Amino acid sequence: MVERDGVPGGSDNALARVIAMVNDKGGVGKTSIVANLAGQLAAADYRCLVIDLNRQANLADDLGYRDGDADDRGAGLVLSILTETPVVPVLRVRDGLDVVPGGARLADLVPLMVARMQERGREALDVLADVLAPTADPYDIVFIDCPPESPILTDLALTAARWVVMPTKSDVGGLVGMRLVAERFSLARERNPELRLLGAVLFGTGTRSRRVHAEVRGAVAGAFGGSSPMFATAIRHAERSAQDARRLGKLAHELELEVAAQPAWWASLRDGTATAPRVSPTAAGVAGDYRDLGVELLALLRDAEETVAVPAPRRNVEVV
Repeated sequence: MVERDGVPGGSDNALARVIAMVNDKGGVGKTSIVANLAGQLAAADYRCLVIDLNRQANLADDLGYRDGDADDRGAGLVLSILTETPVVPVLRVRDGLDVVPGGARLADLVPLMVARMQERGREALDVLADVLAPTADPYDIVFIDCPPESPILTDLALTAARWVVMPTKSDVGGLVGMRLVAERFSLARERNPELRLLGAVLFGTGTRSRRVHAEVRGAVAGAFGGSSPMFATAIRHAERSAQDARRLGKLAHELELEVAAQPAWWASLRDGTATAPRVSPTAAGVAGDYRDLGVELLALLRDAEETVAVPAPRRNVEVV
């Protein structure tokens, strides 16, 4: 069992930069934010690891490894938890970015964890922290992409994580999902007392008005007992760019390069390639949103670590 000497990971602090991306509602941007933050931070020379706890494994589409050699559909993660041995990532999905894939095999975790909890109580939920800690040490940041509507898998993530980021939309469903996370969050702190909410992120919003932010901030405060951290950066609604990303298995900043490289539409008409699919120019704006969110995330991590006196991880946060 991982010792917790003030912070997850004990004296070596291996889990000090584990961030769980959580909302009990699906479709609020958890996977998109994980993939794009990890990809952009890796491109900025941070070593990143992503743990996919989602049975739909949409991360495989965002990072382009669906049905390839790297896609074990979650079998490796299930085996690690079953045998309580360190997780083994798929290396170099992007330069500096490794992944522990999810998928349909994660369905086997639910009955396994139910049986273990009947035997050991909530102590059984420490297992993800135990199998992640030996692997996490070389990484600057570890993201856990949590599934919707799966309390046991969410509890595993919250017991292993140091920080929580909650993507949400401004609709009722996203805010209700956030309140359900608040309940799991309080329960998880019984096993993981150092767990903290880093902030909520508005995703897929058509506006950045102060009114929308104030409404979401109020919902976070209501769910978390007055604590209402909110990222200033919101991720804009851009359906076409989202479709391009999953069609091509590329991240927003990679699509931004595609947009810059593709010929103008009138040049495509002239050379007869106008019928070929084009990447939406909105990708550049979305990539900018993720860049801003990444910078803000690093700044919040740095400030939070200084505030709560977390022992220095392997590499100090530098805002890029």
